[in-house]
Amino acid sequence: MKKLAGFLLLAGGLITCPAFAQVDLSGGWRQPMHEDVPAGQEIGDYAGMPVNDEARARADTWDARTWEMIEHECEPHPADYAPRGPASMRIYSDIRQLDQQVVAWHMQLLWMLPQRTIYMDGRPHPSEYAAHTWQGFSTGEWVADMLKVTTTHMKEGWLRRDGLPRSSKATMTEFFIRHGSYFTLAAIVDDPIYMTESFIRTSNWIAGTAVSFAPMNCIPSNEVSHPKGFVAHHLPGTNPWLTEFASKYEIPVEATRGGAETMYPEYLLKIAKMPAPPHVEGLDRSISPVLTSR
Repeated sequence: MKKLAGFLLLAGGLITCPAFAQVDLSGGWRQPMHEDVPAGQEIGDYAGMPVNDEARARADTWDARTWEMIEHECEPHPADYAPRGPASMRIYSDIRQLDQQVVAWHMQLLWMLPQRTIYMDGRPHPSEYAAHTWQGFSTGEWVADMLKVTTTHMKEGWLRRDGLPRSSKATMTEFFIRHGSYFTLAAIVDDPIYMTESFIRTSNWIAGTAVSFAPMNCIPSNEVSHPKGFVAHHLPGTNPWLTEFASKYEIPVEATRGGAETMYPEYLLKIAKMPAPPHVEGLDRSISPVLTSR
């Protein structure tokens, strides 16, 4: 009888153990590149972004020639932007042999081969004074069958590759969700410096047996000549390209300036009352924005 009671207690503990809600995320994942493509690559496109005036001011002075500067040529994508691509992905785990528990997940992406480690052993996040890196410091826990990941200590990065900044004070909460051969990553970024509300976006992958990565050997070089001391920028109020996106897609300029209210359907009522964007002679509206790795 004692043996039976002990077995039932053990079985009950196993049935309710959170480990049985865990999902195997490992494998190669191919990015279909069909969601929100191509978005956020054009100068002046801040629509649907919960940014504040400080973020707009920085984005307005940004110059795409930044990527021609040697110190920026080999910058990897930060953890919150890297999944936007090109981002075929490999995920694998470290398993503790004694109890077969996953103590860390590792995530590697195609562009520049960034590698993230997601610690599952309950360790705390470092002090706020600890070093910040491109991939930050991530810890994970299972919520039902979703892996919830919290990331801090990210270097200053970008929300979009059109100059919209994301500060080093930001935190990111992600949910890794697998449904058979489909993988969804929902990311929530909170930035007290440049955003007034949470920024949420999702990315998708499909299981792929042929996902493979080649070495990424980026060597900074003088690809475009500039005068000594050149720094890519536009002085405030001098960027001539800020309204081109609005004119190209016939969107009111005010609507392209972003802000939390532009994320919600009710904003369409305001757009209907806004003046049309400036007309630009010869602007080809049939050309879609070009998706690049930047």
